[in-house]
Amino acid sequence: MLSFFKEYKKFAVVFGIISIIIVVIIYNTLNTYKPLDIYAPARVSTELVDSTIQYKKKYHKIANFALTNQNGKTITQNDYKDKIYVADFFFTTCQTICPIMTKNMVDIQKEILNDDDVMLLSHSVTPEIDTVAQLKRYAKKKGVNDKKWNLVTGDKKQIYQLARKSYLAVKDNPNAGPFDMVHTENFMLIDKKRQIRGFYDGTNKEDIEKLLKDIKHLKKEYDQ
Repeated sequence: MLSFFKEYKKFAVVFGIISIIIVVIIYNTLNTYKPLDIYAPARVSTELVDSTIQYKKKYHKIANFALTNQNGKTITQNDYKDKIYVADFFFTTCQTICPIMTKNMVDIQKEILNDDDVMLLSHSVTPEIDTVAQLKRYAKKKGVNDKKWNLVTGDKKQIYQLARKSYLAVKDNPNAGPFDMVHTENFMLIDKKRQIRGFYDGTNKEDIEKLLKDIKHLKKEYDQ
């Protein structure tokens, strides 16, 4: 009788070990890579989205553009082809949230400085003030690396349409002209297919840390 229980005990131990191994294998199989969400206008607050596309639930991409950077160079989607990038909207004379946003973007720049897959793009919402010369002064003052980060100005209507119809990032300014806008603190993470993969509070350090983690996570998508 005792020998029977000894054999049973050995069997139970072996069975337990095998069961644990099977559970671990199943867990690792099921715990596969989960891609970041893809954002469309219908998922974003309506106050940030042009009324003509608020219904759109998928197939949303950043439109083509042609803007001028701090060096007087024309910047288009070709400069961001096959790149992941972080975008925002700002203006150089802003004294409220912009200095914080710019500082946090500088911190992101430090983290992605040697990463050829990632770039930054900041759009001025006051292009009539933010001339090329003004952007250049601002870039030098803030430590912008020209190879990683473009500060762009240009036609106000085009910037407005990019903000409202592509990046879903600014509010209308009903008390001003037709293309006047109130920028938000949002940073947008854009993938290599020109899709929005995340929104982050550009004034919040925890959100910046999450953004940096999401960049690494997004890069894995292209390694699958």
